[in-house]
Amino acid sequence: MRSIWKGAISFGLVTIPVKLYSATEQKDVAFHQVHREDGGRIRYKRVCTVDGEEVAYADIAKGYELPTGEMVVLTDEDFEDLPLTTSRRIDVLQFTPAEQIDPIYFAKTYYLEPDAQGSKPYVLLRDALESSGQVAVVKVALRQRESLATLRVRDGIFVLETMLWPDEIRAPDFPFLEEDIEVRPQELKMAESLISTMEADFDPTEYHDAYREALQQVIEAKVAGKEVVAAREEEEAGPAVDLMAALRASVEAAKRERAGASAEPKPRKAAGKTGGRAAGRAQKEKEKEEEKAPAKQRKTRKSA
Repeated sequence: MRSIWKGAISFGLVTIPVKLYSATEQKDVAFHQVHREDGGRIRYKRVCTVDGEEVAYADIAKGYELPTGEMVVLTDEDFEDLPLTTSRRIDVLQFTPAEQIDPIYFAKTYYLEPDAQGSKPYVLLRDALESSGQVAVVKVALRQRESLATLRVRDGIFVLETMLWPDEIRAPDFPFLEEDIEVRPQELKMAESLISTMEADFDPTEYHDAYREALQQVIEAKVAGKEVVAAREEEEAGPAVDLMAALRASVEAAKRERAGASAEPKPRKAAGKTGGRAAGRAQKEKEKEEEKAPAKQRKTRKSA
């Protein structure tokens, strides 16, 4: 991994130099816009809407449009004069229980590695924070944008999660919240039973991106010159007419699926390359002997 930012954690009078790394990456299939006829890449030109001339990247500035349509042009010098005190610091503001922070605030996740002589204070703060069971609420500026963030420990590493500001969270203003919708006790009990039946420990390795895998197979088939056949789409069930019946059927289906999963035999440990071939030959010879045996017995009885 390559660090994308260098700074320091400011914790009281203690300063811990750190390097910041992006903790996540999207495993998506990247595409380019191309000409359908010959596959040529599509390029875009930066053209000014006033004079129609192409503009070099060095001559492009940031502009803020006023309600009147006028444009306020800001230069790099204008941004440098802003009072961004956390440009190279992660300021610890307070410590708080993690459950008090709604996950809706989280935006992006980063790893922090100690830099230079910061290993000892890094480990000290890490162990103290982990034993407290809390997270640190901090303020940090990345890419000329100041954000709130949390600092927690995961696998012995500080994890920095940037957060949205409160005015960036939309209010859920939906009409159904004002409606008086009645839920019968039997329906609630059946829904709780369904939840209980499907309860399990979360293991992220059990899940995979089926769409990306199928898309990769389509691309590989195109490369190999094979005909691509679209898979049949399963018909989606419509909305349930009888909610109670749908819940009951869901509970039964979940129970059958859980019972089937527990009844499946565990895969045997794979044999060695030589041993596997020998076992395969022995099994084939045994099957041939079993096929010949009944025919031999019929022949003997007929001659007798």
